[in-house]
Amino acid sequence: MVARLLLRAWLRGPAVGPGPLCRPLSAGSGSGEYLQRSIVPTMHYQDSLPRLPIPKLEDTIKRYLRAQKPLLDDGQFRKTEQFCKSFENGIGKQLHEQLVAQDKQNKHTSYISGPWFDMYLCARDSIVLNFNPFMAFNPDPKSEYNDQLTRATNMTVSAIRFLKTLRAGLLEPEVFHLNPAKSDTDTFKRLIRFVPSSLSWYGAYLVNAYPLDMSQYFRLFNSTRLPKPIQDELFTNEKARHLLVLRKGHFYVFDVLDQDGNIVGASEIQAHLKYILSDSSPAPEFPLAYLTTENRDVWAELRRKLASGGNEEALRKVDSAVFCLCLDDFPIKDLIHLSHNMLHGDGTNRWFDKSFNLIIAKDGTAAINFEHAWGDGVAVLRFLNEVFKDSTQAPAVTPQSQPARTDSSVAVQKLNFKLNDALKTGISTAKEKFDATVKTLTVDLIQFQRGGKEFLKKQKLSPDSVAQLAFQMAFLRQYGQTVATYESCSTAAFKHGRTETIRPASIFTKRCSQAFVREPSKYSAGELQQMMTKCSTYHGQLTKEAAMGQGFDRHLFALRYLAAAKGIALPELYLDPAYGQINHNILSTSTLNSPAVNIGGFAPVVPDGFGIGYAIHDNWIGCNVSSYPGRNVREFLQCVEKALEDIFDAIEGKCIKT
Repeated sequence: MVARLLLRAWLRGPAVGPGPLCRPLSAGSGSGEYLQRSIVPTMHYQDSLPRLPIPKLEDTIKRYLRAQKPLLDDGQFRKTEQFCKSFENGIGKQLHEQLVAQDKQNKHTSYISGPWFDMYLCARDSIVLNFNPFMAFNPDPKSEYNDQLTRATNMTVSAIRFLKTLRAGLLEPEVFHLNPAKSDTDTFKRLIRFVPSSLSWYGAYLVNAYPLDMSQYFRLFNSTRLPKPIQDELFTNEKARHLLVLRKGHFYVFDVLDQDGNIVGASEIQAHLKYILSDSSPAPEFPLAYLTTENRDVWAELRRKLASGGNEEALRKVDSAVFCLCLDDFPIKDLIHLSHNMLHGDGTNRWFDKSFNLIIAKDGTAAINFEHAWGDGVAVLRFLNEVFKDSTQAPAVTPQSQPARTDSSVAVQKLNFKLNDALKTGISTAKEKFDATVKTLTVDLIQFQRGGKEFLKKQKLSPDSVAQLAFQMAFLRQYGQTVATYESCSTAAFKHGRTETIRPASIFTKRCSQAFVREPSKYSAGELQQMMTKCSTYHGQLTKEAAMGQGFDRHLFALRYLAAAKGIALPELYLDPAYGQINHNILSTSTLNSPAVNIGGFAPVVPDGFGIGYAIHDNWIGCNVSSYPGRNVREFLQCVEKALEDIFDAIEGKCIKT
């Protein structure tokens, strides 16, 4: 029932469908201990959030086949149809019924939450490049505030203010407003706070506002992914009051909250960070942080040795720290250098297992690298937005501020780790592997300046559908194929929702791409415009379905997970080469827009793929793309640029050049 209400609301919304993950910076920040004092409690809507629906099995099969159609020839498609038919009428039907029954017994969560945590935590590959993405902050608009010490102090204080505001229940609830003039008002907030939590979601729905799940937020702080054999664990200790700082491979901790839970004075934090920045110790011969880049089983065994070798207390300090602040000793040269540094760095100055690393370079360039098992982009982007807004609009210190006169040598503890020969060998091996892997990663980017969101919306085209069409056209031009494509979509509109997959490669994009790339002279600009409109309409439908939990990927994943959990032989549908192929995502894409974000990125999810981070701004489109050897990222971006030029030419009624 609730899912139907939500779907109806999406359909009432903008004709082009909901755009990418995008959130304006919130209002009402204040200095002192808290960022803001929301009159609606942070978790007010959590209890009444709708539950993530399990799609009907027949709908999932239809959607799956529609996504397979552009990827398979007729013979392959007929075979896949047969596998689907057998699955839908046989073992798939039984598994679906069991999944629905199990879901009814677990109304406190979603059917995907447990399996999704397990998927991440059971993965044995290194989390660097394979899982952790990054988001870079824009520079502080006041250039003198980009001094490393000033910015590190301000961002640290703002991050702790966020922590305190969240834990006090004073952070504004995360809400998607379709009609902010009605719902994002003091009048509405004063009313809704008196509606019981068990009903509050419905009150928001009446004014076209959709509260989002905030269950992941508590893992932002004091949290670490612990390596364990077979399956890692997420650890959180909210009682810890100290910050972890990494510089030149050394580990430092100092309290940022006092015994009463108040934020330590900004000038004291500044003094401690200045003390750390002035430490002239050479980099350690065996930098411990390399271990977090290892295969998870290898790291689990080395961590066991590390703990049993007299390092348990130091590890506990690392694991329980509020977060990890990484101070780099060099400036950022350009956006490509920024991407490499914030995505992986040199391996010595990040603790990749922490829920997030806040990285600040010598020139004040700042970014977040986050571990992905605990949460998704919605929570991290909210944190990033709030920290940017608070640190730039209500900075705790100025470039002229003097650090407190305090004995930082007493307050700051440098962690020393006892390393035996086995651990030293483990670190050296991890370094060799890490260096060899990151050497193979290429990153490049383009900024298409001819137009963006504003222009495309005037043409009644979904901006996201145009970007995705450009990627399809580019790959077809470069490699002559249509391949499996993944676009991430948040399902945070539901209790314990995670993500769903939008499948941008469709029969519509394939037809349109072939027209543009292979035979543009055969079609008039009007005919190409009609094809683009069909692509846009269909992409809008896929986006709405995914946001409403009506994709097919998570449902099929959950059924497969259930079969494995019950010891049932893997159904034939999952053994079909076409299933393997559609989940080998050669084009892995993700978008976000925020006034706080400069650029974001991630590595490809398969060795022969592209990792495509993109942002559609009002008047330009940015793409930050990564690849491994075997794929030419520069050539791909040239093809993306050509595709966007052709799309804009067609919109303007111009002839398309081959």
